[in-house]
Amino acid sequence: MKLKQGSFLWFLYLDKIYCLLSLRNVKALMEYFHLLDAHRRNTLNDVLFFHFLHHVTNLKVPQIKMIFEMLDWTAVGEIGFDQFYVLVCIVLSHQNRLKDQFMYRHSRPVFDLLDLDGELKIGASNFELYRFLFNIKKQELRELFHDFDITGDRLLNYKEFKLYTIFCTDKSTDRKKRRKERAEEREREKWKDKEKYHHLRKMFLMGISRRSRSLL
Repeated sequence: MKLKQGSFLWFLYLDKIYCLLSLRNVKALMEYFHLLDAHRRNTLNDVLFFHFLHHVTNLKVPQIKMIFEMLDWTAVGEIGFDQFYVLVCIVLSHQNRLKDQFMYRHSRPVFDLLDLDGELKIGASNFELYRFLFNIKKQELRELFHDFDITGDRLLNYKEFKLYTIFCTDKSTDRKKRRKERAEEREREKWKDKEKYHHLRKMFLMGISRRSRSLL
């Protein structure tokens, strides 16, 4: 899932620690929600919701319909601002590269969203359907149930899911650390090459100067 450049959400940012919007951004998002609410019901129906997500993301039509059904847990055909806010935070977690941190910080709400049957467990089939929300690949999903399904029932309870989010966060932190180390190493190499260039240039100019004096 990707956010389209230039859309309203493109200019909002999540806090890097808590993965939430600032108060100012929440107020702006609420005003935006009211603008989308063409029927002045403080809700968005499936049509308004579709046009919103189609405008701001690259999600396909079936995926948008699935998200609406997931958020409309009361099956009234509408979603309120609370559900809208959660969705926006999920979208921004991709844009701000905070997907893993968001799942960890808000593991309970994410778990409840994926627990479509209300059984306090997430089945592999449900996770497979909605893995696009968090850009989870099929191989990662297989590893998830292999490594964290402690009970072996092909279902994840909340504790197992929480362990998974902790693992993802640690893995993400390690990746960022390695990227930072590689970037620092590249900078050191550039500095060494720069010093070497200036040294060779200095030697070259000194050689020319000596040759000029000897000709005189």
